[in-house]
Parts: sequence; C-alpha cells; structure tokens
Amino acid sequence: MILNTKNELNHNTSINDADIAKNFDPNEIETKIYSQWEKNGYFRADFNKACENHGAYVIQSPPPNVTGTLHMGHAFNNTIIDILIRYNRMHGKDALLIPGTDHAGIATQIVVERNLEANNIFKNDLGREQFIQEIWKWKNRSKSNITNQIKRLGISADWSQEYFTMDDNFSKGVIETFVRLYNQGLIYKGTKMVNWDPKLLTAVSDLEVQYKEVNCSMYYIQYLFIDQNDEIIDQNGNKIKGILIATTRPETIFADTAICVHPDDSRYKHLIGKYVAIPLSNKKIKIISDNFVDKEFGTGCVKITGAHDFNDYECSKRHNLPLTCIFTKQAHLNDQVPEKFRGLDRYIARKKVIKELEDNNFLFKVSTYKTTVPIGDRSGVTLEPMLTNQWFVAVNKKTNFGSFYQKSLAEIALNVVSNNSIKFYPESWTKIYNKWLNNIQDWCISRQIWWGHQIPAWYSEDGKIFVARNEKEAEILAKEAGVVGKLRRDQDVLDTWFSSAIVPFISLKWPNNSEYLNKYFPSTILVTGFDIIFFWVTRMIMLTTYLTGNIPFHNVYIHGLIRDHEGQKMSKSKGNTIDPIDLIDGISLDKLIIKRTTGLMNPKLAEQIKKHTIKNFPNGIQSFGTDALRFTMASYASLGRDINFDIKRCEGYRNFCNKIWNATRFVLINRPKESLNFKYFEKNKLSFIDNWILSELQYLKLEIKKGFEDNRLDNVANSIYKFIWEEYCDWYLECAKIQLKIGDKNTILATYFTLITVLEEILRLLHPIMPYITEELWQKVIHNINGTKNTSICIQEYPVFQEKNLDQLSINKMLMLKKYVESIRILRSKMNISPAQKISAFIETEDTNNLEIYKNYIISLSKLSSLDIVNDLPNNDSIVHVIEKNRIMLDIKINIFDEMLKIEKEIFDIQNIISKIHEKLNNINFIKKAPKNIIDKEKMLLEKNLLLLNKLKYQYSVYKNQEN
Repeated sequence: MILNTKNELNHNTSINDADIAKNFDPNEIETKIYSQWEKNGYFRADFNKACENHGAYVIQSPPPNVTGTLHMGHAFNNTIIDILIRYNRMHGKDALLIPGTDHAGIATQIVVERNLEANNIFKNDLGREQFIQEIWKWKNRSKSNITNQIKRLGISADWSQEYFTMDDNFSKGVIETFVRLYNQGLIYKGTKMVNWDPKLLTAVSDLEVQYKEVNCSMYYIQYLFIDQNDEIIDQNGNKIKGILIATTRPETIFADTAICVHPDDSRYKHLIGKYVAIPLSNKKIKIISDNFVDKEFGTGCVKITGAHDFNDYECSKRHNLPLTCIFTKQAHLNDQVPEKFRGLDRYIARKKVIKELEDNNFLFKVSTYKTTVPIGDRSGVTLEPMLTNQWFVAVNKKTNFGSFYQKSLAEIALNVVSNNSIKFYPESWTKIYNKWLNNIQDWCISRQIWWGHQIPAWYSEDGKIFVARNEKEAEILAKEAGVVGKLRRDQDVLDTWFSSAIVPFISLKWPNNSEYLNKYFPSTILVTGFDIIFFWVTRMIMLTTYLTGNIPFHNVYIHGLIRDHEGQKMSKSKGNTIDPIDLIDGISLDKLIIKRTTGLMNPKLAEQIKKHTIKNFPNGIQSFGTDALRFTMASYASLGRDINFDIKRCEGYRNFCNKIWNATRFVLINRPKESLNFKYFEKNKLSFIDNWILSELQYLKLEIKKGFEDNRLDNVANSIYKFIWEEYCDWYLECAKIQLKIGDKNTILATYFTLITVLEEILRLLHPIMPYITEELWQKVIHNINGTKNTSICIQEYPVFQEKNLDQLSINKMLMLKKYVESIRILRSKMNISPAQKISAFIETEDTNNLEIYKNYIISLSKLSSLDIVNDLPNNDSIVHVIEKNRIMLDIKINIFDEMLKIEKEIFDIQNIISKIHEKLNNINFIKKAPKNIIDKEKMLLEKNLLLLNKLKYQYSVYKNQEN
C-alpha cells in the first residue's frame, strides 16, 4: 500500500514515457522479461540475505525425466510450486526453488536404443561403455529441452543449483547412501518375486506397471488323485476321481507345487493332505489349505504356482513349498517342463498345452472371463511375476545403528508423520500413507539395464560380495577377507526411484557439510501428485530421515491429476493430450493432428484421433500466453482432487489479462494534465468511492493470506479475479471516470491517487500467479508514481493487511449505490429496455438530501438521461422496485396488457421445449445409447429453460399485480 508514500507523483513526465501498447501480446514480453530476471539473479538464494525475521523458504522441484517434454502434470505442479516460491520471496524470505532432472534409467535407455536402431546400430554390438557414451551425447543434446520449457512457465528456480541425477556429485551421494545402508544391514541381495519385463529383460517398479482389463478364457482342468480311493461327490451324487481347478494361465501348470483349498470348505476338507498329479507331467503335488482361497471363486480350488504369482508366492512361504520356475527371462518355457513344450513362447505354449489337455481329457470346460493383466508402461508387454536374484532395501528390519536404534525404516517414516513433524495437505492422505507403510514389503532396487548408477558391489570368483565406494576400496576389503584374484563388478544399476528418494539432501551437496545443507535443509514443503506418494514421498521420508537424522520437508501438498474435459486420463493413445507450450504459443489444426498421430502404429487409431482433434479443436489452439495458463492452473489448485481441464478457462483468463492490461492503460493515459504534486492524502480528501475500494483491497489481502495458509490456491486465484474484474474494473474504474470528469482538482488528484495506488498493489498481489504481465505493467505504473526505474516486482514487498485503511461507512455507502444501480438494471431487463437507451428515472425517498451523493453515479452507471429524487412517485403503470424504504421507477409508460400477451407466448414456447427435453431424458433407449456429454448437455439445457420459465412467470405475476 502506497497510501503513506513520501514519493511525489511526477506529472511532468511525458505521456510517451508511460506509454503502453494498445493490446496485450504475451509473446512480446515473456522471453524478454525472463532473461532479465535471470540476468539480474533475482531467483538465486542469498546466503547473506538479512532474513532473520523471515527465514528460508525452500522447495525441491520434483525432477522431470530428462527424456521428457513438458506435459500438463508438469505445468500444474510447477505452477503451484512457483506461486508459493514467489509469494514467500515477496514476503522477505530467502526463497530457494531447487530444479533438477532425472536420468530416468529405463525410459532414457529405450529412447537411445530406438534412435540407434533407426540407423542400424544395436546396443549389444556397441558394448556397455560405448553405449553409455552414446546416452551421454544424447542427454547433452536434449536435456535443455524440458528445462527451457519449464522456464517458459516463468518458474523462478535458482538455476545455478540445478542438478542432474547422474552428475558426479549426485553419483557420489548415491554410492555413499548404498554403502552406508549395506554396511548397516538395510540393503541385501536375495532371490524374491518381482515384476519382470520379458521384453526389456529387467525388473521394473510397481509404478511402471499399468493394469489393463482384458477378456480372456477361464480353463477348468482336472488333476487326478494319486490314491485311487480318493474321490469327490459332485452335486449330482457322482463320484469324481480328481479335483477341478480354474485358471487363466494353463501353461503354468508345470510350475504347480500344491493345490490349495479353504480350510472351512466342506467339499474338500477330507482331501487336505492328499495328493494329485499335475496333468501332462504326472508330477505329484499335495492338497493344502489356506485362508487366502476364495471359496466362491471358480471351483474353490487354487493351484499354487509360487514362482509365478505374488499371492501364490506368499502362500508358498507360509507352507514351505518348493518354488519351480518354468520361464526364461524372455518368458519362454525352460527345461523344467516336458520336452515338447521347451523353448516355446508363453502364449504359443498356452495353445499347445490347451490342445494336449483337451486330447487327454483333462480339460473339463472353458468359460469367458474378465481380468486385469500387468502391462509394462515402457515396453507395452505383459509382465511376468518372476523369481530373480535382486538387491533390496529392508524396510521392515530393525536397525542397530544411530539414533534410530531398533526402529525400521517404515517405523521411522510412520513416526515423523504421527508426531506431526511432517504434515499432509489435505490431511486425509495421512491415513493412506500409514496404510501403505504398515503393509510395505522390501523394496527391489536393482535393474538389469546399463544406464543408471551401477551398483557399487564387487564379486570374488567364489561369489563373495564386497560393497565399496570404488574398486580400490573393494580390493582392500577383499584382501582383508583373505580373497585373492580379480574382482568382478555387479552389472546391474539402481532403480531410478532409489536416487530420486535421496534428492532432498543429495541436491544440497550431502554428505559434505555444505553451507547449503545447513541453511536450506529440510525443505519447507513438497508439492506432488497423489499417484507417487508411495513410490517417492514415502521413500524420501524413510531414507532422508534415517541417513541425515532430519526430515526431508515439513509439509506435503498433495494435488490431483490433470485429466481431459470429460474426466478421461490424458494419453497419446487416446489422442486427448495437450502440450502446455501449445496453450502458451498456440498451434494450428494441421500441426496439432501431426503432433498427436506421429508414431502411432495403428492406422485406425490415428484416424480416430484425427477426427477427435478436428471435433474438439476445429481451429487449432489459439495462443493464450503463460499468465493465462498459470492462472488457469491456479484456479484448479484445490487440494487432492483430480482436475477436468477445460481449455475455455484459458480463454477466459486470457480475457482477464486483457482486462488488467486495458485497466492499466486507462490509468496511465488518464493522469491529470496539470502538474499536481501530493505527498499524503488524509481520509477526508478521498470520496466514499475511493475509501470503499481501499477498504475492499484490505479484505482481499485477508482472503489471499488465508488461501495461502490453507494451501488453497484456487481460493486465492478466485478472490483476486473477483476483486480485479468486478470491484476494481467494473465498479471503481467506472466511478473513477465520473470523478475525473466532473470533479475539481482535489477530487481528480484523489481519484488518480486511488486508481494508481490500488492498481500497484493489485499487480503485486497478482504477481505470484501471473508473473509476466504484472512485471511489465508494474514497471510502467511504478515509474508513473516516482519517475524512476526500479528493480523488479518479483522482489518487492507483498502487500499486507492495513486495518487503518478500513472504512466501513464507505463500504455501506457503496453497497447502497450498487443496490440502486442494480435495481435500475433489473427494471431495464424486465421492461426489455436496451442498456444503450437513455431514459429517466425516479427514486422516492423520505430523505432526498441523503441520496444526493449517489445521484451522479447512478445516472452514469445506469445510463440514465436524468434522475429525479422525489417524495412521491408519478402515477403511471411502470414497474416499481423497492430498496429498503425507497422505491425506484423508470420514467416510461408501458401497455401492461400487451406485455402480458408477449410473456404468455414466451411461456408457451419455453414449456414446449421443456416438454421435449423431459421426453428425451425419460426415454430409456436414449439414456442407454447417448454419450454422457450429450446427456449432460440436455440436462443443462433443461435447467437453463426452467430458470428462464421461472423468470417469465415472475415477470407475468408482477404485471398481473399492477393490472389489479
């Protein structure tokens, strides 16, 4: 607030000095402004900053994949982060936003492999070392893409602190983490069940698994009893010499190690402990019981294939069953199956097994069945649950080291949330976080690829493992253990999520005792989507707290996911993705179609996506600019909920930018022509209109403050939008025009002072959300105030609530003025009088003097030719509107009878429309067959017409009462 400024308004500045382009063009200002911010170092953290009273405010930006391009999720997440950073920077805090990119092991390796294969160059021909060199070459060429795209969003990160998760410093931290956890017994190597990708030939994390619903067949297979005396009596009383199981994967029967039934299932109780033979192999297996069996599913009997099913694996461990693996790494059948099936692909083997079962009378029946299958999101193939030898983090093992003695990593992560050291927003995610951690299993951290942090483990010829920071250290450990001979390094690399989990402290130069680590750790808040709470957030909390003794961040802000306008997940295969850069710069229809269909192998799918694109974007996408996109994202930023993204919002907020631009232009162009100087305005120099807008500005600050405190950026955005559009532009500017036109010199100066003072504060309030337009306009406004060049709005003080500028009497007066103006507008609407038509009006009141202060405003704002304030209204047939004890009437005569006839006809037409919509919505066939968006459209049309009908009926009743 500049109400107490000592600066004088310099009216000797020529109009050209404060000139502003007629139209807002974001492309003209964005690149220029961002380069200025970077050049001047406004985003850099400052060790020497005097912020003892404010402290540091730190956010670690979730590192996007180096392979990637900016998508809507990035835009949403980064916008929220940057709003928080800019807001706190303007509050005087040493704000640090740490940017980085992730090496994205599997994703990057796939991209580079494909690029090389396009030139007939293959990974295995190059060898590991040369292939990794090719990846580094590619990374150095492409890494800047996503960084530059994020900069386009105006993200105010300290780019001098940017990290890459394969940089030397980061790699040292990753190795140090691995070595410490291994030495403390929290990392081990063992054979366990993992998700295996038979195309990529590596274990994959749960996050890289997509579950797809498919139609398949359920095969009912009979396993014959070994003992001829064993039998089952079926429902018809027949004696059956075998047990029937249902499976969707008959090719896995060779891996069976037991048949399992529920212990309380009366049909099979007498068979528990008996034996059956696996069809086609005659291998003998036992019938066991376990509570995990669903008695109602299939036949109530389950074949236990412990080496190829996660549930079966757990059951096998409980019953000490052997584990028989029948698949190779490529998902072909191995030597553990009968010879005729060896070497076959799993799906070819399935067909052959079914044929053999049928020919030998083991196949009882086949039914259709719907199930979900795990698909690798990178390879697109069905994953196999498989037993493999991998490295794991022991998350449930009690540690014997340090301050967390006798606590597991999972317990450590649970405790820091339960004692409120870390808080989730919204709080409801705490329950889900706790549930995940209470059921967490050891974490597989090894991957069988070449790109990534190679596991720092070396093996002797007899298989001893030596984990060390480098080969020399490993050789020393081997020598101390009496091992001679050359060591062989583990060829696996670490899961990308392992290095991501230690970002909070590695990015601040851990394990070195750096100034950055001391000053900026832990972070203030983590902003992320709910979909990676388990995969990333929990692991950061576990490893960071254990290794540093401190939490990684104090708060976790969980936002929803961006979906399309119909609520569908955005994906290339659906053709509903939107590139945020296209929203900023615009894109033609032709280019958009090419962008969405390039790389699709299915011509039918490409044609569908083309039609979908033409339907939704017939003219392509217009340029909205960064500020409009950021404001759209902010308006969606409610806690935790998914967002159905509607591009029309961008259009609306682009109009909002134009509104602000035009308002600023009006203020700057309408500076008083006289050379008027002022230093301070006392309250009695300002009109009630001026005091009203200054008061409302204070209430806006309170709303914004609460919005930030509650992490409800949608409330912040909506409050600012409402104030600027409705209060400042639609009301105050219009009133100011009147004061500038008819006021004396003091009134003109007071009005202009209020106009520019409020505008300057509005720009600062808005800056965290819309950084570009506010910077551009603020520079012009502040120059207009003090005649000097300034630094940047981004390092100015954020406006704070000032109680002394509240004036409730002025607020009440303005409320009355609004009521009078809105009443006349309502009367115009009811009487179908054009807003452009000048008419006269009367206000009947007992206190005519009290209304004189409103008269000029009412005439101008209501487009009246004149306004008479009278003790009694004229006696004519015009409609009367009542405000408290006062009555308002337009000076116009109408034929009530004619008006009632017109309304009757309109009511009749509307009722016909409503009747047809009801008929359609009550039609069962229409409801079943019509797309949801069409049904919703009809419902909205019905609601619209019902509202219109009620309005017409009300109008009719008003005329009816006057007629009587």
